[in-house]
Amino acid sequence: MQFVAMLTMLIDHIGAVWYPEDPVWRIIGRLAMPFYIYAMVIGYFRTRDVHRYLMRVGILAAISQIPYQLAFDVLEINVIATLFICLLTLRLLDWLKDKPIACVAVIAAAIALLEAFPFDYGAYALLLTLIYRYASPRYFAALHLLLNIASVFYKGWVLQLFSLMATIWIVYLPDLMKSMDKIKVPRIVWRSFYPLHLIGIAVVHYYSRLEEMLGA
Repeated sequence: MQFVAMLTMLIDHIGAVWYPEDPVWRIIGRLAMPFYIYAMVIGYFRTRDVHRYLMRVGILAAISQIPYQLAFDVLEINVIATLFICLLTLRLLDWLKDKPIACVAVIAAAIALLEAFPFDYGAYALLLTLIYRYASPRYFAALHLLLNIASVFYKGWVLQLFSLMATIWIVYLPDLMKSMDKIKVPRIVWRSFYPLHLIGIAVVHYYSRLEEMLGA
């Protein structure tokens, strides 16, 4: 799953920078976010030290911010920071699990934060995280579909409908998922791929611009 997540994200970002008029790149790229969120939820269950896990994600988000802005010419907050908020929310919900009102307040506060500031994917990422964390797998696809429909009406994210294919893959094609998991991704590659590929995109992007300026 890690390999597929990295590959589809790379395809998505190449399309966003160099082929924005071709939706095929972005459609393939819609698979990346669900895979990353699902991997994060699995990692949350399996980690021996959730606080170290949070720290690693937070540091990675900080490292990735400038490359993210340079690669896409945006002032948004990168998606790893969004995942950090999602992960922190899971930790707080487990800490406050015997206090339902407090849990609702935490979710509301996280949604407000992700929507008030320009976090990539915003509250969408948090809601999908909660689906993967708390819903039964047999309801994953239906709930993800409802979330996607809401995102179409709320934010106009029509292409996001294709992200449902990742959830279908996770739930209904477990053998295919296991076969993909045979492609082992070293931890250092998994953890560093996001900022490193953004740096690569930014360098190539600005070099191409420089060539155009010099040639003009």
